[in-house]
Amino acid sequence: MIFINKGDSPITEVQLQRRTQSYINKDFPEWKRERELRTDPSNFNAYMDGVSADTDINRANNVFNSQLVAYKQAVSRLEQYVLADGREEVKEMQPTGEQVFNEETGELEAVMEEVVVQTAIEPLEPTIEQTVYSDDMEAEPTIEVVENPLITQDNAEREAAQAVIDATPDEVKNYYGLLLKSLS
Repeated sequence: MIFINKGDSPITEVQLQRRTQSYINKDFPEWKRERELRTDPSNFNAYMDGVSADTDINRANNVFNSQLVAYKQAVSRLEQYVLADGREEVKEMQPTGEQVFNEETGELEAVMEEVVVQTAIEPLEPTIEQTVYSDDMEAEPTIEVVENPLITQDNAEREAAQAVIDATPDEVKNYYGLLLKSLS
């Protein structure tokens, strides 16, 4: 009764236990278990040994699936542009849907037009000015220059994502790579 496969959405331990118990109850209802345990428990014990082995596989697959979800999220986070660097504009040639006759080749050709497919985003300012108020009511507030908190947060999220990627087992990374290949 292996019901968690690699690539499935991960479930909680409670969900795993409940689903396992529902399979046990279906295969060996309580009345049947009691009868087996009174007459010859070897059949039920063998069944439960199989359940235990399958549960170990289900747990391992569930851990794999949790790691896969975390890996996908980390990769996605790192694919986002770096706020401190900004992002360049990207253009590409795309057909307009119009066609013109080419007299040299004698064929219709698609009219192409340069289109912006990714807009430019300016980098954030590396520092910001911040007003600091003293506990002394008489003191004038001061201005201090600090690192832009958005850049600080972006860097921290990137470091956390990279840590997830570094800690992910190769088996999960390879599976993700195969998923990407199958989608393209």
